[in-house]
Amino acid sequence: MLLKYKYLLLFAWVLAEQAGVPLPSAPLLLTAGALSAERKMNLPLSLVAGVIASIIADSAWFFAGRRYGTRVMRLINRMSMHPPTYVRRTRWLFDRRGRLFLIFAKFLPGVSLIAPPVAGQYGMGYGLFLLLDGIGSALWVSLLLVAGRYFGDVIKRDARLLNLAGRFAGVLILVAVSGLLLERLHRRRVVLKALAASRLDPIELKRRLDAGEPMFIVDLRHPLELLPDPFVLPGAMHFSPEELAAHQAEIPHDREVVLYCTCPSEATAARTAMMLHSLGIANVRPLRGGFDEWKRLGYPLQPIPAVIPFAPAAQPAG
Repeated sequence: MLLKYKYLLLFAWVLAEQAGVPLPSAPLLLTAGALSAERKMNLPLSLVAGVIASIIADSAWFFAGRRYGTRVMRLINRMSMHPPTYVRRTRWLFDRRGRLFLIFAKFLPGVSLIAPPVAGQYGMGYGLFLLLDGIGSALWVSLLLVAGRYFGDVIKRDARLLNLAGRFAGVLILVAVSGLLLERLHRRRVVLKALAASRLDPIELKRRLDAGEPMFIVDLRHPLELLPDPFVLPGAMHFSPEELAAHQAEIPHDREVVLYCTCPSEATAARTAMMLHSLGIANVRPLRGGFDEWKRLGYPLQPIPAVIPFAPAAQPAG
């Protein structure tokens, strides 16, 4: 197929993967690099096709993230085979590493798809995004093509390896892709299973709060998610998972700890609950449906001051 359609197939395959379709393009890029050793494909043209496809898909996600924000994150979580906690991981990396993180995002499984809409959500300028994403895409595509070219040169020197590769390449690619998808499905299932076992229903939480039962409620939403909804549950405190771990000594052990977020299936809350369990805090439960379900049921919310994350400090007049 690659010999027949060449750069059109390469472009379409990379575009589909970067758009969220679970079709790993690494085997195709490696094959294109190997074919370049036989002069059956041109290495620079393969590089251009792969980079342009990657930039087009990433740009679409960038503008979607800028316009629709959290709704796009939820859509990606439903499409992706990676655990939903990768959205939180990507934001954490963005906070810690800054915009240059985009250059290396392509090399991090599960993060490469989420990084462009997160960049748009952060308000990054498109020109800077295009530059950094283009560098990252070029590095990613180049590495795979060059690796394929290296193995192509090895095969060229030994015809027996070419015959062996021709017999088993299809089976090996099928096994590799199937194993990758199954491994991602397994990790996602483990996270969701751990979550389902310990969730607290919003109706039960509302009843216990009305009865005056003391609860330690933690809002785990990212600051960007607070912009459209500057409210928390009654009495809730806002912490990131990292901040909560750093202040574990302040978490009361004489009451139930309730965590909530806006991730699909409460993934961030579940992961944080498991982290607190490992620190010796056992009485922790994620809230089923998170903030969105509590709000949908019409239960009371407590306003908090609007905070614009990462805004530059105001300069003194004059």
